[in-house]
Amino acid sequence: MQNPRLASRYSKSLLDLAIEQNSLEVTLKDMRTLHDICAMSRDFDAMLRSPVIKGDKKLSVIREVLKNQNISPLTNAFINLLVGKGRELNLAEIAEEFVNQYNKLKNIRTVRLTTATAMNDNIKKGIEAKIASFMPSDTVNLKTSVDESLIGGFVLEVEDQLFDASVKKKLNEVKSRLIDHSYESKM
Repeated sequence: MQNPRLASRYSKSLLDLAIEQNSLEVTLKDMRTLHDICAMSRDFDAMLRSPVIKGDKKLSVIREVLKNQNISPLTNAFINLLVGKGRELNLAEIAEEFVNQYNKLKNIRTVRLTTATAMNDNIKKGIEAKIASFMPSDTVNLKTSVDESLIGGFVLEVEDQLFDASVKKKLNEVKSRLIDHSYESKM
């Protein structure tokens, strides 16, 4: 059950508190760890969302999972607060929103680049430098992936903007023009 307003409020509160206590980077590491654990383990996520399992049991499982992760006291107190309020089911969402708010605070922009084939590091660095030149006040975090269905070219996503320069898109445009018979007169 997604609740973006709740995630935003809790993550903003944690962000403000982490700034106040000079533990922003440590808290960021903790939130990334929590998000990764929830994303990697469906069982853990299902346990957090289960209405049958009591809060104290959930808290003991969370502590057991995190015992070797060196979680900060602030994050531990935050987890205790979430479980105490019955909000542990939103833990992954809150952790993800915390990272998003941290990125906004630090002017870090995530750019997703999808290509038809894997790129070498020199090409990635060149593309990252080119993108960074268009956003001089921001730090660019380039995430790459491969999608062979693109045939060639690339798809670039910057926040809510999409630049599709793939061969697949061009072929679809040509196909739609060939199929389009709007120029024919109606009889």
